[in-house]
Amino acid sequence: MQDLPPRKLHRTPGRAAGSNPDVRFDRFHAEAFDDGWPSDDPLPVLRTQVRDEIAKTVISKNTSPDLSFDRSINPYRGCEHGCIYCFARPSHAFLGLSPGLDFETQLIARPNAAEQLRKELSHPRYEPRMIAIGTNTDPYQPIEKERKIMREILEVLRDFNHPVGIVTKGTLIERDIDILAPMAAVGLARVGISMTTLDPKTSRAMEPRVPSPVARLRTIRRLTHAGIPVRVMVSPVVPALTDHELEAILTAAHEAGAVAASSIVLRLPREVSPLFQEWLAAYYPDRASRIMGRVRELHGGRDYDPNFGKRMVGQGQWAAMIQQRFKLTTRKLGLDRSLPQLRTDLFAKPAQTGDQLSFF
Repeated sequence: MQDLPPRKLHRTPGRAAGSNPDVRFDRFHAEAFDDGWPSDDPLPVLRTQVRDEIAKTVISKNTSPDLSFDRSINPYRGCEHGCIYCFARPSHAFLGLSPGLDFETQLIARPNAAEQLRKELSHPRYEPRMIAIGTNTDPYQPIEKERKIMREILEVLRDFNHPVGIVTKGTLIERDIDILAPMAAVGLARVGISMTTLDPKTSRAMEPRVPSPVARLRTIRRLTHAGIPVRVMVSPVVPALTDHELEAILTAAHEAGAVAASSIVLRLPREVSPLFQEWLAAYYPDRASRIMGRVRELHGGRDYDPNFGKRMVGQGQWAAMIQQRFKLTTRKLGLDRSLPQLRTDLFAKPAQTGDQLSFF
């Protein structure tokens, strides 16, 4: 008797992952199977679920030589944007959740993040340096429209005159221009907008709940018009799928007002690689082997090389070619610049009820 494929449990419109890989820390392995009973009942749609987590700390520290910041904040765990290539997917396993569909649908919100941040910034020994937000999961993913945790965090940073760098694909950041523009005017804020492709069809398949490329270009224009410096981030560059768009993305972002640029090649740590390959088989079967061949060329014959200095830029001839194209285009467009360091000298703890008034 021929084995039947396991019957799906849900319909997953607007999701990039096609499955839920086991959590690598679990002792048991789960496997779906078809019990043979026919059913005409329509499958339920897999909806987004959000749980709250009371944060004991919100500022995370890192010592990575690949990163330009040493501290960050994540208002949310998991990301409804659902980008299939997202390097943050494996972090969901630490919560006992799968990096696959769980990462896109089982979200954790941190409603006390702003309150906790205020406490941490008020510590007598706190020394200000730029806080990066959006480096793991997007602070402007769809649930932020209702929860407004990111906005509350920005209000605290504004009150302390604390520098902040934001990375996002979300156009919802336009809502917070009223906070970011005055901060940017005194050197306290800057934004990175991530652009993977200009093709709406590719974008919808690869990053299903992210605003369209046209909408993100419009956001760049509105932010820069408000005086907020924007860096376009061409990342990830996916070989044999989006790499041919490098110059076009940089040019479109420059025309929209971006003043700097960066680029990172595709990296597929841990569970991301099988999820990405499953996605390729579903959406681009004609070029799946070619894309993965290029990916392995980038990472020394492996799906991913985690070594510092290599993981972001790759290695080999193809990586060198991408870097050369990036350098030539950014130089031509005037995007080959580093944004000035954000200021820390303005940092000050706001007056609290009961504080002694200053004589000066």
